[in-house]
Amino acid sequence: MTGTLDGRVALVTGGRGGAGRAVCARFAAEGAFVYAADLNDAGTIGPSPAAGEFLRFDVTSEDEVAAGIAMIQGRHDRLDIVVNAAGIEIEKAIDETTLDEWNRIFAINVTGMFLTSKHALPLLRKSAHAAIINFGSYDGYLADPRLAAYCATKGAVHALTKAMACDYGPEGIRVNAICPGYIDTPMLEQFIPDGVDPSDARAEAERVHPLRTIGTPTDMANLVHWLACDEARYATGQLWVLDGGLSAQIQQMRF
Repeated sequence: MTGTLDGRVALVTGGRGGAGRAVCARFAAEGAFVYAADLNDAGTIGPSPAAGEFLRFDVTSEDEVAAGIAMIQGRHDRLDIVVNAAGIEIEKAIDETTLDEWNRIFAINVTGMFLTSKHALPLLRKSAHAAIINFGSYDGYLADPRLAAYCATKGAVHALTKAMACDYGPEGIRVNAICPGYIDTPMLEQFIPDGVDPSDARAEAERVHPLRTIGTPTDMANLVHWLACDEARYATGQLWVLDGGLSAQIQQMRF
């Protein structure tokens, strides 16, 4: 690796999930000290214990978010990178979605991003390389069937990303979102209908992409890394689509 993040401090919410785990590993390999903020502490952070540590972090609890940020302040007195990767999916149309389910997905996918970013700002202001990267989705501007609440949260994430970029750009804090399509994670596996063979589902998912493949957590980590490092110093307020060309085409009929 290139050491592009040497000495920087990063916080990754959802850091033990599929994509979040890959981001943590890439940041650590590039020299950052990484806090993998999650409710699940399984697995290692990076190539050595010195690369980072697990931080219990419930993004829906303002008290817990504030406590986690305060701990980072006590140790480092700054924060260089925040990746808001925590998120869940609900596979229902709105007439099947309960208010509790609606409130829960917004609490994790949107309010958690708000709380984490809000409390991290005082430490980001102390960094000369401050960057926030939010996890959006192509579902924030195109809709998949039976993902109404999820689509709504990602649309909110996209709007929030642009608003934050406008508000904090004058302070040198860059804010971007990545918008993945089909990524090979447990969340994608949950999207496979009951009774469908997983290998058939994967083949069909690959077929609808111009590149004839689906993405990997490493693909996501590569883009997040670039947005976090100084090479992206002029990039802010943007929605970076990473979907193998899926959203570039009209869905084709099969004959």
